[in-house]
Amino acid sequence: MAFVFSERNKFGTWRRLWLFLAQAEKSLGLPITDEQIQEMEANLDNIDFKMAAEEEKRLGHDVMAHVHTFAHCCPKAAAIIHLGATSCYVGDNTDLIVLRDGLNLLLPQLARVISRLAEFAEKYADLPTLGFTHYQPAQLTTVGKRCCLWIQDLCMDLQNLERARDNLRFRGVKGTTGTQASFLQLFEGDHSKVEELDRLVTEKAGFKRSYMVTGQTYSRKVDIEVLSVLASLGASVHKICTDIRLLANLKEIEEPFEKDQIGSSAMPYKRNPMRSERCCSLARHLMTLIMDPLQTASVQWFERTLDDSANRRVCLAEAFLTADIILSTLQNISEGLVVYPKVIDRRIRQELPFMATENIIMAMVKAGGNRQDCHEKIRVLSQQAAAVVKQEGGDNDFIARVRADPYFSPIHKQLDSLLDPSSFIGRAPQQVAKFLKEEVRPALIPYQSKMGGKIELTL
Repeated sequence: MAFVFSERNKFGTWRRLWLFLAQAEKSLGLPITDEQIQEMEANLDNIDFKMAAEEEKRLGHDVMAHVHTFAHCCPKAAAIIHLGATSCYVGDNTDLIVLRDGLNLLLPQLARVISRLAEFAEKYADLPTLGFTHYQPAQLTTVGKRCCLWIQDLCMDLQNLERARDNLRFRGVKGTTGTQASFLQLFEGDHSKVEELDRLVTEKAGFKRSYMVTGQTYSRKVDIEVLSVLASLGASVHKICTDIRLLANLKEIEEPFEKDQIGSSAMPYKRNPMRSERCCSLARHLMTLIMDPLQTASVQWFERTLDDSANRRVCLAEAFLTADIILSTLQNISEGLVVYPKVIDRRIRQELPFMATENIIMAMVKAGGNRQDCHEKIRVLSQQAAAVVKQEGGDNDFIARVRADPYFSPIHKQLDSLLDPSSFIGRAPQQVAKFLKEEVRPALIPYQSKMGGKIELTL
């Protein structure tokens, strides 16, 4: 990703775009020679960055500095480099190529994270765990089912990233204010040749379509579309890693922790969820970056203003680089999640007795009891058990009280089965299996060849 947003890639792409333009103009009859084309081809990566910097300092214009630098090593082609084009021909078209290539890098990274979490969800599809609503104990779910909530969000992000990439078009060959006037003049009023020039250059750059209308730039709403998808990915990752941090506090699930890793300089026992914290920290930054293109698009006067340029150079690169490291870190987390079933079971046992009260009432009614009498008995016993937990700090002894009460003797032998956690998880395991089979794995098919390779982080 760092290379995609590097100066070398940027200016190398400019030269390729000048080559595409010259090749297309030559094929449509402009007086450009094979020798000029070959000279350009031979110097695509022969960039004198020192000369370019000096030229930019002298001229105060980055594109013209690189036109001069390219022309210096292509003296025969100097006269036709950038023929009919404006600065945005290389600037904006390069940005669109970079956005496309950046998305193409993020997609397999995201798919790998989904794949790792899918393996985790499948492994723990049947393991009951206490569910939480409002971060208060709720009905049971399973560890794998909860993980599927994370996966579903990421699958939506995968779909959105694909859509954003596939919706990208090329700016193409549009001229200074988007009217293609300079190219119409070059081709002596032949509209069909101007349209064909646009098509040829677009095709050479690897795009299927170009924007039919532009000002001097492509619409800055395109940047909004791309960064909104990345911001949404940031929200998903923040939610996932916050859940992991909360579970780490409960000692139910932990992110990987290296053998010699130190959690705290002062408290040697600590195992801080630093990877998840890092993801949350960076995701917060990624989410805020959407404000830049929103404001930029809103103030692009008429055909364009230049107050977009410096802002876009910062926010576009930062968004992709931030998403890149977030996904690398999340992959590392998902490849080493540690589950503590006994801790999970202990927490279930603390809360399950209260959740089982309805099952106990139903069993007593089937055994001939009166529902209202049973309800009152359970109300009294549960309040007594709750007092032990809250006021005395003891364990939940509700079931022991039920066993000790002769009123419940008709169902004493059923209590173990009534309290089996697996009877409280509904269709969670079946939902996991169906979700992974019908939605997740088909979405990962395009990325199967890129699923290998674990990520080790330098802490």
